[in-house]
Amino acid sequence: MKPLEKFLKKQTSQLAGRAVAGGPGGGPGCCGGPGGGGGPGGGGGPTGGPRPLQRRQSVSRLLLPAFLREPSAESGLEPPAEEEGGEPLGVSEEPGSGGPCWLQLEEVPEPGPLGCGVPLRSPSSYSSDELSPGEPLASPPWAPLGAPERPEHLLNRVLERLAGGTTRDSGASDILLDDIVLTHSLFLPTEKFLQELHQVSFVQSRDVEGPEGLGRKQACLALLLHFLDTYQGLLQEEEGAGHIIKELYLLIMKDESLYQDLREDTLRLHQLVETVELKIPEESQPPSKQVKPLFRHFRRIDSCLQTRVAFRGSDEIFCRVYMPDHSYVTIRSRLSASVQDILGSVTEKLQYSEEPTEREDALILVAVASSGEKVLLQPTEDCVFTTLGINSHLFACTRDSYEALVPLPEEIQVSPGDTEIHRVEPEDVANHLTAFHWELFRCVHELEFVDYVFHGERGRRETANLELLLQRCSEVTHWVATEVLLCEAPGKRVQLLKKFIKIAAICKQNQDLLSFYAVVMGLDNAAVSRLRLTWEKLPGKFKNLFRKFENLTDPCRNHKSYREIISKMKPPVIPFVPLILKDLTFLHEGSKTLVDGLVNIEKLHSVAEKVRTIRKYRSRALCLDMEASPHHLQTKAYVRQFQVIDNQNLLFELSYKLEANSQ
Repeated sequence: MKPLEKFLKKQTSQLAGRAVAGGPGGGPGCCGGPGGGGGPGGGGGPTGGPRPLQRRQSVSRLLLPAFLREPSAESGLEPPAEEEGGEPLGVSEEPGSGGPCWLQLEEVPEPGPLGCGVPLRSPSSYSSDELSPGEPLASPPWAPLGAPERPEHLLNRVLERLAGGTTRDSGASDILLDDIVLTHSLFLPTEKFLQELHQVSFVQSRDVEGPEGLGRKQACLALLLHFLDTYQGLLQEEEGAGHIIKELYLLIMKDESLYQDLREDTLRLHQLVETVELKIPEESQPPSKQVKPLFRHFRRIDSCLQTRVAFRGSDEIFCRVYMPDHSYVTIRSRLSASVQDILGSVTEKLQYSEEPTEREDALILVAVASSGEKVLLQPTEDCVFTTLGINSHLFACTRDSYEALVPLPEEIQVSPGDTEIHRVEPEDVANHLTAFHWELFRCVHELEFVDYVFHGERGRRETANLELLLQRCSEVTHWVATEVLLCEAPGKRVQLLKKFIKIAAICKQNQDLLSFYAVVMGLDNAAVSRLRLTWEKLPGKFKNLFRKFENLTDPCRNHKSYREIISKMKPPVIPFVPLILKDLTFLHEGSKTLVDGLVNIEKLHSVAEKVRTIRKYRSRALCLDMEASPHHLQTKAYVRQFQVIDNQNLLFELSYKLEANSQ
């Protein structure tokens, strides 16, 4: 058996500093790597003095580096897939590097008119319909625009083309609208984009009469409709955008008589403005919303059985903040609350507690992982709740007591024995995994993928649902390893391997590739794959099936096997989300957005194409036939709140106790 774990470990040796979220002390993480802790301290790193939390060190550095970084030259692995003619896709060499740099895309001697001199060649360029690697990039919707424009002029050119009907007959106008709405944040912030829309479409069009001015206003209506339809709930978090949208809406309604041919569009606009929550600071604040349970903060059956809904930064949640003595206070906080706000709530709670305390020194907020690693959170950081790992917790303490912080006892003490997994059928577990992950995947707004890759710190509030889904992937991977290593009886352990392989097969059949990947990588965890005596007792049929699964998850040739199988699937599909982020990262790292101040519109189109694949996966609802019974609810609760060990050192200790001499 060739564990994928060993391969993933090798991938982290090259381009470590260029990965989106690489960080010290973490390995392939979610992929079952040796550094796979799930949070700010996820993997057994040094615990020296307080150190600040870098962006997404908690989730991304553990989940994504193995997929964002390409194999080293020494690993002997295959290069990425080739185009026709045998030339590798997107491979170039840095001067003096002595090897390929797969994040730097190759330049073509003759620059194209649309690429600003930086042609975009992704290692896996494929359309939203085919999803097949090696398909040449085409951008017909942008072709009528001609030469690239500066950011402040591009919107004007798009509206001119839409108003002139250049793309209307070809059917590309919808794609052109979609491209500019999905990717405008790459060159213009949302508020600035709306200001430009207001300025170009109405202030300037006042001086233009006749069909040209009318066409401009109608193009503005179409763009605003598409913008509202795409953003919807995300507008809650856009400071200042509410006023501009309201002004645009009033201007359009004032000239409603000009839109007689677009009556349905004006009605749709009215409905969207009524339903979309616009954040307008001057107006009275909306009434308090119901507090949403953030899973893993409270292990309550009633909360975990609820259907998952999308989180926004303004939502309120309950959270426990621990003290050095492991007592805690429960605070109610906005999801987007800053560390300073959280500490203010903690201090207020402590002032009213009956415990005699002397807390004259300022408190600091620290994320403590089950491995013991500690990360000091900076006062200005926000939305820290979604960056916490699987078994990580927030601690409030003074700087003097920082070194004394230790994980909660329940995170470092384990009791081997039979758990719920031994009493449930693999079909039930797999179906509940798929149902839950579909809920989580549906909560992730398609623009969260863009914000996560392209906007870093600025996008944190907009990426809460994506980060929770990434954490869940890590959680399932560690759950598989935990269950196997807590099973002391060799016979039961073999049965457990068979059950997990069956679960992976059913998840694949359900087109839940996220669960499929996570289960396979859990079995490929180094602490599990080293159990030679256990694997030898596995029937040959299951060994062969698992080898096939390993081949499907093999990252060689730019995940060729995975891309081939997902290209044949029809919606609904739950993709392996980290690979989507990897592809977007290649687009981000491999081609500049602005070249000499001009927008690389080929890059915008390619990014939008990738985002549209997410839309395609969710274009049909998931329907699973699951009975409603007490046993069904018990299994559902078990699947939605796993008790896992995310400390790789502890997993190895359990592994050596089971088979000390396995190689």
